[in-house]
Amino acid sequence: MTLVLDLLRSRWARRFFVVAAVAAAVVAVVLERDAVGEALARASWPLVLLAAVLSLVNVVLAALSWRSVSAGLGAPLGVRDAGVVYLVGQVGKYLPGGVWNLVASAELGSDRGVARRRTVGSLLVAVLLSAAMGGLLVVLTLPGAPGPLQDLPWLVLLAPLALLAVLPAVLDRVLATLLRLTRQAPVEERTGAAATAAACGWSLLSWLAVGLQVLVLALSVGAEPGPALLRVSVGGYALAWIVGFVLVFLPAGVGAREAVLALALAPVLDTGAVLVVVLLSRVLVTLADLAAAGLALLVPQGSRRSRRR
Repeated sequence: MTLVLDLLRSRWARRFFVVAAVAAAVVAVVLERDAVGEALARASWPLVLLAAVLSLVNVVLAALSWRSVSAGLGAPLGVRDAGVVYLVGQVGKYLPGGVWNLVASAELGSDRGVARRRTVGSLLVAVLLSAAMGGLLVVLTLPGAPGPLQDLPWLVLLAPLALLAVLPAVLDRVLATLLRLTRQAPVEERTGAAATAAACGWSLLSWLAVGLQVLVLALSVGAEPGPALLRVSVGGYALAWIVGFVLVFLPAGVGAREAVLALALAPVLDTGAVLVVVLLSRVLVTLADLAAAGLALLVPQGSRRSRRR
């Protein structure tokens, strides 16, 4: 990690990274253009537009969750600066390797006076809290829901793990270990209960937004509304994200997430409709990442005093 950070201190290397990351994200959309065209022909345009808005809301709420963690670790940022550091950096997850979003955000944070180790640490804590909240939603929604995923006995293990992961003492120990493994200097500040609670709250809202995105897409292709659809949409997406997160060698979990989400939706949709929802969900999340990064860069920068506040 240290060698990579040293390399990206070069202005030209950082410009190349941004171009390559954006290109990888665009390619992910272009490669699915035929399937996406067929999906759009079947789906309801107003509902697809609503799903796109929910995708963008999900990304923004995730950024606010990270901002709470960053403030708790002694690096408070204004909304605009936090948006640039997090949202622009997140485009790096579309490159293989699983660390490029950390690298990009570390450099963007450094430009704003935040130590690289602090940015990396806050991102690691935020993703751990996100996984914990996702696991909690899986436990609350999938057991007893229709489909094969409800029979997975290990789902019950996610509940105690999720609750354990949000304890500040556990977060501090995990953060110290991860920074040591990546050869980063330790962070003196520790995450407090207030910052952790705020981050978890924003994260839960983020999960609900993207779960509702899946639900709206399913409705757009003829799914029957009801509690079963809500449970497999919210819990299925959360489980799919966790699986993709574990498989770090896949850029943004591509492939694995779609397979798990398809399994979750199979009981409530026919095969063709499942494919439509899975493809559209991936594309809309990708476009939301790109749109959020662009919007963060376009927002005018305020005064020095407002940025500090």
